Amino acid sequence: MSYPVRGEVWLVDLGMAAKVRPCVVISSRIGESDRALLTLVPHTTSTRDTVFEANAHTHFLKPGAFDAQGLVTVPVSRAIRPLGRLNNEQMRGVETAVCRWLELPCRS
Repeated sequence: MSYPVRGEVWLVDLGMAAKVRPCVVISSRIGESDRALLTLVPHTTSTRDTVFEANAHTHFLKPGAFDAQGLVTVPVSRAIRPLGRLNNEQMRGVETAVCRWLELPCRS
């Protein structure tokens, strides 16, 4: 079975309150014996211009940002369909926002 991989943006059902929205996968590749879970950073069009948001302009997303304050882990079954993939620079922006939010050391 093929699972979503790090850096891919998928349309994901985040539940009744959070709705269906684009999310970038930030978790590592799922192995045969691993739980079928994805850790995601959701995309929002309602930005607040905080250091916890990462802008990523792509042809497959509306203007907005990935919001590290909305980190979520969901079963793979919630991933509806792939939308595209972030490039390395865009992923670094998401990683930096996540590091800031979790107060983890960031790569430079």
